[in-house]
Amino acid sequence: MNTHHGARRVRRTTAALGALCALLAAAACVPGTDGSGARGAGGAAVTAVPDPAKAGKVTLTVWDQQIRGGQNAAIERLNKQFEEKYPNVRIKRVARGFNDLKKTLKLALSGDNPPDVVQANQGYSDMVAFAHAGMLTPLDSYAGLYGWNTRFPQTLLNLNRVSADGSRFGTGQLYGISQEGEYIGVYYNKKVLRKAGVEPPRTWQEFTGALPKLKKAGQLPVQFGNLDKYPAIHTFGVLQSQAAGSAEPVRETVFGRGEGFDTDATRQAARTLADWAEKGYIPKGANGKGYDDAAKQFADGKGAFLVTGTWQLADLRKPMGDDLGFMPPPPARGKPPVTTGGEGLPWSLTSKSDHPEVAAAYLDFLTGEHASNVMAEEGVLPVVPGKAAGKTDPGSAGGQMIAGWKKLNAADGLVPYLDYTTPTFYDTLSADLQGVLSGSVAPGRLAARMQKEYEDFRAEQKRDEREDVR
Repeated sequence: MNTHHGARRVRRTTAALGALCALLAAAACVPGTDGSGARGAGGAAVTAVPDPAKAGKVTLTVWDQQIRGGQNAAIERLNKQFEEKYPNVRIKRVARGFNDLKKTLKLALSGDNPPDVVQANQGYSDMVAFAHAGMLTPLDSYAGLYGWNTRFPQTLLNLNRVSADGSRFGTGQLYGISQEGEYIGVYYNKKVLRKAGVEPPRTWQEFTGALPKLKKAGQLPVQFGNLDKYPAIHTFGVLQSQAAGSAEPVRETVFGRGEGFDTDATRQAARTLADWAEKGYIPKGANGKGYDDAAKQFADGKGAFLVTGTWQLADLRKPMGDDLGFMPPPPARGKPPVTTGGEGLPWSLTSKSDHPEVAAAYLDFLTGEHASNVMAEEGVLPVVPGKAAGKTDPGSAGGQMIAGWKKLNAADGLVPYLDYTTPTFYDTLSADLQGVLSGSVAPGRLAARMQKEYEDFRAEQKRDEREDVR
């Protein structure tokens, strides 16, 4: 889950890379490779598809955040199948929640015995900083050998790229590949909607119009818990994209090419979020309710809608069965579908791995068509749906999820996670959105604070670029 989500010499003035470099007792904090791509054991360039069966006895240590029901089931199946295919290889799995992974991964990668494979969140604070510090191996050679460049859409591969100088993400060398597609959608409880006499919404206007009807009928309109902080980023991102009317304005800003966040769309989204809290469309005291608790309560019938990611589908469909429905946020009339999303946390190869070629084969196994079929069977959305995904009942929540993924990609309707914007955007935005929900941060103030951080970061990048030229 991205909750799911570069630093370089440029990053030396930021706390994010400063703290990272301080951790490096044994490794120099220097820009990444010279562009030569992946290297096998002993530093030789990789020119042929590796055969793990010839590697002798190998233990691959893998850190992931696939702890939810369907995600965990899929990765456990795939790990077992990889070990059966290559009996000489053992997968030593370390599974951590998203927040725990973010907190511990920097220290693990800077140690003398880091994992071989990790899931590293996209964006400046994680993947770019790790790549700049030389902790991750570029995967471009492996991408050519295994055909990853044609297996995955380039727009999604680009989310896992870091420029050669470590200043930007979205371009340059490839540092990870993702198994999962993901997007923020709207789950709905069919039983709760029927009780309130409300039909599943087909447009954004119908969705927002249903909220007061549900409240009047004695039902909680939107189940929501923000104790973990990241849920508000996801909900706010949906509201912001709807207000903007398309994916492009916000997406360009996240990639550092847009005008910024001091916009009507940002203020409108913040006002809407605050309005939901004031009118009781979301639970009172949502900042004190955990994300998982909110999901469980939704599954128990406490709430008509739940706005969150596709990664929750497997956990919800088990207790809810046919009462569960799912859709991308319904588009405004005459507008294309749009929402926050892209792909799950990418799998990356660490630079200190003693078994890079076996690790690369493992990455290929995790992201091939067989893996996609296993994921679909477990209720997880593959980046590239395979045959099993095509057999999913189109009327089921899983079928709706896959159909929505195809529609969003066809409409170019995916906006990257807002926390990719700067190295510290996750912390500042999540804290400010808690303030919006509690009423302590006004919509205009939120927009101004987002804009200031965006402009300060862009100005810092430009200053360092000028210094590099000199």
